[in-house]
Amino acid sequence: MLNLERLRTLDALARHGSVSGAADGLHVTTSAVSQQLAKLEREVGQQLLAKNGRGVRLTDAGRLLADHAARILSQVEMAQSDIEAQRGQVVGEVRLAAFPTAARGLFPTALAALRAGHPDLVVRTTELEPEAGMRAVLRGDADLAVVLDWSNKRLPVPAGLARAGLLDDVPDIAMPAGHPLADRAEVDLADFADDDWVSWPAGEFCHEWLTSTLRSEGIEPRIAHLAAEHHTQLALIAAGFGVCVAPRLGRGPVPEGVRLVPVRPLMRRHIHAVWRTDADRRPSIRAAVGALREAGRALDAPLPQGS
Repeated sequence: MLNLERLRTLDALARHGSVSGAADGLHVTTSAVSQQLAKLEREVGQQLLAKNGRGVRLTDAGRLLADHAARILSQVEMAQSDIEAQRGQVVGEVRLAAFPTAARGLFPTALAALRAGHPDLVVRTTELEPEAGMRAVLRGDADLAVVLDWSNKRLPVPAGLARAGLLDDVPDIAMPAGHPLADRAEVDLADFADDDWVSWPAGEFCHEWLTSTLRSEGIEPRIAHLAAEHHTQLALIAAGFGVCVAPRLGRGPVPEGVRLVPVRPLMRRHIHAVWRTDADRRPSIRAAVGALREAGRALDAPLPQGS
């Protein structure tokens, strides 16, 4: 009989493409992955892996068995969901991922509510950008991810994932206190045609959104600085190095010398939770979504200027 944990190891190798990637995904050593795969080869009596340069690749038999392993593990997930749903208890472990401002803005409140309401549930969290978070859920490395899209740029959700809205986040434009528009009640993006911008790193979803949005306003973006963390972006603005989009979710204290002005027409970030449809009935997933929604509702009131 095939060993489920060895099938899980083969599935991780197929999804991550390398022994080291499988080890990271399973939180074990590369030696443990190699040992499990060697035992699986002995069980099936066929070679599942072949050397490929400095790495490995799946043989035809390995690919065939990996496809079966993915389906078997999905069925196991569905069985676990059904058993948990029948029992109706929020227990076990749930792994949550979120992009940084959502992790900072939602996780502390949501996790506190889960700990108070479901003390037998173990919650693990990590920070991942939206696209990486969805990949982690699809791979089985996370149970739920908090992701985002914008009112004018949607983030496609792959087949096999369910989603639920958590909140809408309204960003402002951050600029130095000495900027000519710093005392305005609201601004247009077109007002910043001659400004340098501080943006998220190239290739990230929000960077692509910013550049496409500015171009739609007839502005060729002058991206002067790239920073993943909003606190770093705001520090650059405080030092006079441009302007940036400053979401309110997870914003925290704003440095002295920075002014925040609402933009028209109103921009919105739509914040969602996504999880695998085969885990849809798990009480732990439903509890996590509920806690995240409640944390989002607590942030529904608009933030005061400069907050």
